[in-house]
Amino acid sequence: MDFLRHFSTLFLESAPWLLLGFILAGMLKVFVPMGWMNKQLGGHGLKSVVKAAIFGAPLPLCSCGVIPAAVGLRRAGASKAATTSFLVSTPETGIDSITVSYVLLGPFMAIVRPIAAIGSAIFAGLLVGKDEKEIKTTASYAPETSSCCGSATKEPEATSCCGSAAKAPEATSCCGSSTKASETSCCGSSQAPTKTTSVVSKIRSGLVYAGTELVEDTALWLLVGLAFAALVQTYIPDGFLASWGNGLLAMLVMVVISIPMYICATASTPIAAGLLLAGVAPGAVLVFMMAGPATNIATLGVVAKELGKKALIGYLTGVLGGALFFGFLVDFLVTKFHISVVPQIGPDLTLLPSWVSLSTGVLLALLIVVSITKQLTAKLSNKHSHQHNH
Repeated sequence: MDFLRHFSTLFLESAPWLLLGFILAGMLKVFVPMGWMNKQLGGHGLKSVVKAAIFGAPLPLCSCGVIPAAVGLRRAGASKAATTSFLVSTPETGIDSITVSYVLLGPFMAIVRPIAAIGSAIFAGLLVGKDEKEIKTTASYAPETSSCCGSATKEPEATSCCGSAAKAPEATSCCGSSTKASETSCCGSSQAPTKTTSVVSKIRSGLVYAGTELVEDTALWLLVGLAFAALVQTYIPDGFLASWGNGLLAMLVMVVISIPMYICATASTPIAAGLLLAGVAPGAVLVFMMAGPATNIATLGVVAKELGKKALIGYLTGVLGGALFFGFLVDFLVTKFHISVVPQIGPDLTLLPSWVSLSTGVLLALLIVVSITKQLTAKLSNKHSHQHNH
């Protein structure tokens, strides 16, 4: 019963901020077209690396969706350095993860997280671009690519954010499901809106995107993260992990744990909150939140294939080196200035009226149930179809 009580409390207190983050992310997607970003980030040099990190940080793309988007930037003329910078900053943070970080980790971590993501992205981009030869002319790049789920496309012509142009009425999305070309895929790309598109219709599209695809991308791991945090609160005594939860050893443990995980920035936050509650130092928690979304196996494989093995070494060095640097910096600042890093939830830390938490919690629960049901139905349908074909 204590577990269910802690889980429901965490869920209800974080629900308003999760929904706010999803809505802001949806608005960002419909009002900031990917094609415009391709134009802004194409090219070489330090300026493009910095711009790629800053533009990528607030985007609501998960570890899966950022891969084809980054390939699209590369084919639009962006350097390996700028592509790497975008590939690091985008999954490490986002406007949705920042809002939930505030309530689950406190204001200090909510501010530090995007700064660390941008800093490590610039560092990784500069490392990858150090030995890169500047190419002034734009050429077609690698006519065949793999998406994050292994599907290949061969159209080398002008690209979408997934790196391929859809000419047929239907196209395969980066998650392997067939979607109409006019619909939004999980890669975060969509058909460019016409000039007659009204602001109201854009807002409606953003809300639909937030309530469907964004929730689908994060629902399962959000529940896992909240359950982990509730387990920590229920069964692990305060300060139990504090003996090994500080310093370089704790940060290296977080790196080892995070690399095989396939988790996005928003969904990693409840797990980070559980680690924080268990006594792990804020610096080590930050390392987990940075390394987890950016170093999953799928991303590393695509970096090696699309940018080269040398770029993969620079990518890993930048991500892990940046995470460790900012982890030590956070621990130093917390100790030096006696900064309190505590979740903004609990009986004494309620930020919003109970009716707001309850209503948004019910709404979020319904969205999660619908998204999980939809995914299970699609899997069962694909399984039956596969068995029928054989």
